Amino acid sequence: MNNIEFDILLPAFLAGILVLATHIPLGIKILERRVIFADLAVAQIAGLGILFACLLDLTDHPWLVQAIAAASALCGAALLSWIEQRFPEVKEAAIGLTFVLAASGGVLLMSHDAHAGEHLKDLLVGQILWVTPSQLIATALLSAFLLGVWRYRPPGQLGFYALFALAVTASVQLVGVYLVFASLIVPALATFSLCRSRLIWSFFIGITGYAAGLLLSARFDLPGGAAIVWAMALTAGLTALLLNARR
Repeated sequence: MNNIEFDILLPAFLAGILVLATHIPLGIKILERRVIFADLAVAQIAGLGILFACLLDLTDHPWLVQAIAAASALCGAALLSWIEQRFPEVKEAAIGLTFVLAASGGVLLMSHDAHAGEHLKDLLVGQILWVTPSQLIATALLSAFLLGVWRYRPPGQLGFYALFALAVTASVQLVGVYLVFASLIVPALATFSLCRSRLIWSFFIGITGYAAGLLLSARFDLPGGAAIVWAMALTAGLTALLLNARR
C-alpha cells in the first residue's frame, strides 16, 4: 500500500471508529425499542436538511449547513418520539412511512438541480474516502459530548431521540445513509442473543468491517461506503455463526 492510499484510508478508518463509538450503543437501544426504521428516518430527515442547504447554495458555509441538518434531525426526532407515544401499535409502519416521505421529499427538492444526482449519491453512499481533519475533529468533539451525556445523564424517550438525531446528523455527512444504517444495525443484530460481552463483539464486527471494506476498496477500486457495508455484513454473519457454535 503506497503513502497516498494510506493518507486516504487512515482518516476514513478514523471516521468509521468515531461513527461506531456512538452508533453501536444507539443501535443496541434501537433494537431493544423495536424502532428499526428510526435510524433510516432520522438520517434521511437530516439529509433532507443538507439537500435544502445545497439548494440554497450554502455549501461554502459548513457550520450553517450543519445547523440546518441538526435542526431538521431534531424536528424528525421529536416527530418519531410523538409517533412512538401516540401510535405504539403501528409505530414501525409510521416511522417507515416517515422515511419514505423524507426520501421522496429529497428527490422532489432536487428535481430541478443540475447536480441532483451527485448530491443524492453523496447523501446515500457518502464520501468516507474524502473526509477532512476538520470533520474528524468536529465529529470527535460531538461524539465525546454525546457519550458523556449518555453515560452520566441517561436520557428519557425524547432525550434518546435527540441524542440519536445529533449523532446521525454528523455521521450521515461523513459516511452516508447506507453506512449509518449498517453501523447502527449490523453489529447490534449479530450480537442480539448475547448477554455478556455484547459491546466488545459489536465493536469487533464494526471495526473489522470498516477495515476490511476500506482495504477492499483500495485493492479493487470499489466505492468505499458500499464495500464497507458488505464487509461488515459478512463479518457479522461469520461472527454470529461462531458465537452460536460456541454456545
